[in-house]
Amino acid sequence: MCRWLAYRGRTIPLESYVTLPHHSLVQQSIAAKEGIVSTNGDGFGLGWYGAQAEPGLYREVRPAWSDENLRHLCRHITAHLFFAHVRASTGTPTTRPNCHPFAHGRFMFMHNGQIGDWGLIRRDVEALIPNNYYRSRIGTTDSEAAFLAIMGAGAEEDTVGALTRTVATLTDIVRASPSDEPFRFTIALADGETLYALRYAFPREKAHTLYYQDDGKNAVIASEPLDADRNVWKPAPVNALLIARKDAPIETHPFLEEQSAIAAE
Repeated sequence: MCRWLAYRGRTIPLESYVTLPHHSLVQQSIAAKEGIVSTNGDGFGLGWYGAQAEPGLYREVRPAWSDENLRHLCRHITAHLFFAHVRASTGTPTTRPNCHPFAHGRFMFMHNGQIGDWGLIRRDVEALIPNNYYRSRIGTTDSEAAFLAIMGAGAEEDTVGALTRTVATLTDIVRASPSDEPFRFTIALADGETLYALRYAFPREKAHTLYYQDDGKNAVIASEPLDADRNVWKPAPVNALLIARKDAPIETHPFLEEQSAIAAE
């Protein structure tokens, strides 16, 4: 699968969490401790918000540990909201368009997990993307398809509502497929101001790990803790939506528990 982190708070260098900590995201690309696989070497990406409304992106197909530009970029780029992702492919090719994060307008998205058996349900999922958003599809991953489906469901007007409707529909698609492959959807989504993170799975016991920490103003959400001080890292509940707003503690909300229970019957 993958490992990722998202930050929202005061403006800081990206290196603060991507490269410097003892168990930084770069270290997790070599030796993740809580993922299905320990090595995440199928590309990586950075996304950050700066002077422009839309996020900046840097994505590369080589492993994060071997890119000589990454440490320099993370040392010199500063942002109040940024994403970083190291990829372990679930079957789609290792190409730059398939590396996370993905962006559309002011929105940015990244994913750890899988949407069922992608080969079986790809057409059904891509059918959720309206034509005016489908033109932005340049990769082949289930992650990018889900992001554009969320955008097409009205994320610009009602982000939480669009996310909820899309995930409910994806759960129904996975449930109806002839495969037993799970739907694992641990994602981060941002609009330049607010950070949303979701830990969701069907069946719920298949959920990937997700942790967070905040001091009331600065929030970090990550696939696994970035250092050895476990006391400051809280595990996100399964089927929960986290929301980090400006100068506010992280909000935690139940997400689709009823839908998950119905689907499990």
